[in-house]
Amino acid sequence: MLISGMSRKDATEIFLAGVEAVKPANFIPAHISIDDQYLYIGSSDMLHSSLKNIYVAAAGKAAAAMALETEKILGDLITEGLVVTKYKHALPLKKCRTIEAGHPVPDNNSITGGNELLSLFKKAGKNDLIIMLVSGGASALVADCPPGISLGDIQQTVQLLLGCGASIDEINTLRKHLSLLKGGQLLKHTEATIVSLILSDVPGDDLSVIASGLTVADNSSFEDAGEIIVKYRLTDKLPSGIRQWLQKGVEKLIPDTPEPGDEIFKKVNNIIVANNDIALQAAAQKAKRLGYAAQIVPEQLSGEAANKAITFIAQLNTLGNKEKICLLWGGETTVTLKGRGKGGRNQEFALAALCATEKNNKTSLKNITILSGGTDGTDGPTDAAGAVIDEQSLLQTTLNPCDYLASNDAYHFFKQAGGLLITGPTQTNVMDIVIGLINPV
Repeated sequence: MLISGMSRKDATEIFLAGVEAVKPANFIPAHISIDDQYLYIGSSDMLHSSLKNIYVAAAGKAAAAMALETEKILGDLITEGLVVTKYKHALPLKKCRTIEAGHPVPDNNSITGGNELLSLFKKAGKNDLIIMLVSGGASALVADCPPGISLGDIQQTVQLLLGCGASIDEINTLRKHLSLLKGGQLLKHTEATIVSLILSDVPGDDLSVIASGLTVADNSSFEDAGEIIVKYRLTDKLPSGIRQWLQKGVEKLIPDTPEPGDEIFKKVNNIIVANNDIALQAAAQKAKRLGYAAQIVPEQLSGEAANKAITFIAQLNTLGNKEKICLLWGGETTVTLKGRGKGGRNQEFALAALCATEKNNKTSLKNITILSGGTDGTDGPTDAAGAVIDEQSLLQTTLNPCDYLASNDAYHFFKQAGGLLITGPTQTNVMDIVIGLINPV
């Protein structure tokens, strides 16, 4: 990890403790077990003999690790399995075949993943069980193209949404209405019983937003999707195929996503198995073991990354500097792209904090260390999970952080100045953790 210094080391250890708590090895065994007669999954128990086939379908950044832990428990009870995950996230599996695909923008393999997932659901019959393992990232990793829409149209639209500052629930509202699988539509294609174990990567653990609600009823509509397009002034930028499909939806010429109460949802049980709160609590416990008085910001982190960085510094500066303090904040910010640089929301957060320090003499990083990291180990289209800053960050470089911030080029700033947090794929995904440490002299 490209970081140095004792406080930076502490911040990294606190971050990694949070990540470790939400890895599949820690939560899958709590939700799946077997004995000689029964399979226990979630709150349900099923006789082995009552199930003709057990299928495993996993999608998301943590899909391979979730499938691996499921294989360890069920072994040869699994008839067949499919994993669709991000490139470089595959693991050795015995019962599940793996497709690696594009994220956050879908690619041809994402289309293959969508087709293969659909085929597995169609294959499963009335006396079969599908164990669905869902984690963040599946919205891009599993894709399909409705009539009149090309993959290129979907890719262009996703790029626009990612760069305009839209929230994850807004982005996934569009994804659900530009798909024939998402927003619960996948359930139209099977008679099997489904138990879906879901790793939450969205604020409020909204089941309908996580992975664009593959097995979950949808409260949003084509009208909502249209309002989001208008809100971010994207109408004239969208491909014609996208505009025409959304308009057909608004005019009721094509069916909307299935709503709560639809008969198809009687055969599914959706269960949250881990989330950002669990990670924050584990991070706080680690901070206490390192001698810090730990606090968790009660409001979930959301909004523009650069603005929230300034808010976080202000909170730190109110805590005093007479004892070791760790302030934790969990959630997910957004970034409105104005430049052509490289980075992610966590690197943007750290760089904005650094820029605020340089511009405002009343704001100081003296004795303060700030780390912002994605629990999945990837931050935007980079090999970093995020970045860490402290008082030395400005002293060790002649680079102007504000110039890089204006270009949304946090990655290249930290690549040169130091401070990138590089963990590699973590095989989990519960949004982001921001850590602020105060170490009095």
